[in-house]
Amino acid sequence: MATYGAALSREGPGLLLRDIREGEAQARAAARVVAEAAPDILLLTDFDYDWEGRALDAFAGLVAEAGHPLPHRFALRPNAGMATERDLDGDGRRGEADDAQGWGRFAGDGGLALLSRHPIDAESARDFSDLLWRDLPGSRAAEAGLSEAARAVQRLSSTGHWAVEVRPAGAAPLTLLAFAATPPVFDGPEDRNGRRNADEIRFWRLFLDGAFGPAPERRFVLLGNANLDPVDGEGRHAAIRALLADPRLQDPRPESAGARAAADAAHAGDPALDTADWDGPGNLRVHYVLPSADWRVTGAGVLWPEAGALAEAAAAAGPHRLVWVDLAAARGAPP
Repeated sequence: MATYGAALSREGPGLLLRDIREGEAQARAAARVVAEAAPDILLLTDFDYDWEGRALDAFAGLVAEAGHPLPHRFALRPNAGMATERDLDGDGRRGEADDAQGWGRFAGDGGLALLSRHPIDAESARDFSDLLWRDLPGSRAAEAGLSEAARAVQRLSSTGHWAVEVRPAGAAPLTLLAFAATPPVFDGPEDRNGRRNADEIRFWRLFLDGAFGPAPERRFVLLGNANLDPVDGEGRHAAIRALLADPRLQDPRPESAGARAAADAAHAGDPALDTADWDGPGNLRVHYVLPSADWRVTGAGVLWPEAGALAEAAAAAGPHRLVWVDLAAARGAPP
């Protein structure tokens, strides 16, 4: 099981497909990272969506060429880049990237995508991405500096919140709870993005409480880019700490030698757990794979070598690092 913010987003529609087909170096580096990790199930964040899934098919082809076929794919249109026809950021202009449901230069900019060795039950997938932010129980939208007109249309999900079943042959199905939250920066004193980020993360605790329909009680995995470190950087850290402490989940605490070697002296968190290599905010833990409590974790890590050709490929692919967790059925439980 893995999640990876592979920076497979471009400045306009169709450009990612063009780059993949032309063998662009960054896309090939990302494919190599995925093939080296060899996950059975992979959630990509920051991957441009297109209606026919051509870019996703093309990237899966690169991964297969690198030695790891992932024949099953799934993606839904993200909120990123979805036009609202409203001035959401209150700057007096409409139609800009900040006025989309989630920041985006075009429809589908930087969405979510699943690749899997096992069949994905697309028909039963639940998409919560149309939930209005103001309708989330305990919503912070009223304090986020949004106009009444903006609150009437602003969705909670900056990218998406999905519940998707995967059906391994000879085993019980498992449910993936996939998301990518907005960065808690790029706003003003109203802390619009910080509040939204915290609520996007808090959604999952409410979901597991049954606030949005039946929630899986076993064999699920919550994964994606929370864009929030438990200790360091910007944001409302209590939101991710509460999720990590939820007894229905377990935190395998994936580590890497590369993150440990690149430690930021000013940070208080364990540097070995970091999953992104940034110059400005420093290295942070923002990507998570959190299995339900009934799984048996047999391994976990972040693909961030300290040196060598694979370390160079990971750096060339972008600032984010792939996070993986190996899971098995709990002892005495059905497979």
